[in-house]
Amino acid sequence: MVQTLTVLGLESSCDDTAAAVVRQSEDGQARILSSVVHGQTELHSDFGGVVPEIAARAHAEKLDVCVAQALDKAGVGLGALDAIAVTAGPGLIGGVISGVMCAKGLSAATGLPLVGVNHLAGHALTPRLTDRVAYPYLMLLVSGGHCQYLIANGPDDFVRLGGTIDDAPGEAFDKTARLLGLPQPGGPSVEAEAKHGDPGRFRFPRPLLDREGCDLSFSGLKTALMRMRDQIVRDKGGLTRQDRADLCAGFQQAIVDTLAEKTRRAIAQYLANDPADPVLAVAGGVAANQAIRQALETVCAQTDTRFTAPPLALCTDNAAMIAYAGIERFRTGARDGMDLAARPRWPLDQTSPAMLGGGKKGAKA
Repeated sequence: MVQTLTVLGLESSCDDTAAAVVRQSEDGQARILSSVVHGQTELHSDFGGVVPEIAARAHAEKLDVCVAQALDKAGVGLGALDAIAVTAGPGLIGGVISGVMCAKGLSAATGLPLVGVNHLAGHALTPRLTDRVAYPYLMLLVSGGHCQYLIANGPDDFVRLGGTIDDAPGEAFDKTARLLGLPQPGGPSVEAEAKHGDPGRFRFPRPLLDREGCDLSFSGLKTALMRMRDQIVRDKGGLTRQDRADLCAGFQQAIVDTLAEKTRRAIAQYLANDPADPVLAVAGGVAANQAIRQALETVCAQTDTRFTAPPLALCTDNAAMIAYAGIERFRTGARDGMDLAARPRWPLDQTSPAMLGGGKKGAKA
């Protein structure tokens, strides 16, 4: 009989400090007992993006507060836990170190087992937390720093079908927002503007659609938008609100069309393995974009593939996904000691060649 497990999760890989308690019962059903997230938007708003040093200091100040709040909201004490799971990478190294050191301190003080979790695996396993999706399923992980198509075969078994060779969609949204004077985070700002714009007024490129496979590129979209913006400014002396809305709509539509076509290709590769219950799961912050979701749902309907996406609160960074991923790893016997290292880079697919190169810190993706 599978025992009930209650795990505390910690997340601090970027600009959200989070703690959560998740319990998985004997029948395999997981329940989020608490989820606390302290964002840092105001701290970074004047800089046009996340400042790593500021983020790391904020994590160090808020982690213990988040843990206390998560335990209180869950109605459990440290003695009721079975393990502590923590994001050990990839991410901004200062923030990752803050979380790992906090988790190590809790583990040393309580004797609870420590489980290091890949932040990307947290996103990739979220459909199992929310919808109990069975392996193998196709995962589109689309966030501020990552964009990958993965076949999830197990908690530590991912096969990458393709991914971005430069900017991730979330990064492209953020850069576009800065170019147009919109507030950060850029994704929600650009999406809100796009609702009032004409996606057909400006034609932006659909990168890599002329190449086979599932790889993506979004850096050129940012450059194309910058040039179009500059052209409008030269011709008219500035941007009107409608110009900005139309630029956002055209930019977003280019990303929607690109992801839709690449997803169609990824599904074809996935279906070639004849999965019993074909599922496309989407997770990561950009999965909150409604236009992207609708396009992906259409592709799934056309290919007889079930579509699933987490609730919006679980698309962005959170610790519930880390706690759940920790539960899955814990059940496979995974344990980490006080030598658990914080990793700025940590590809999910450990066998495929690196897409973004490598270096002393390892492969980027």
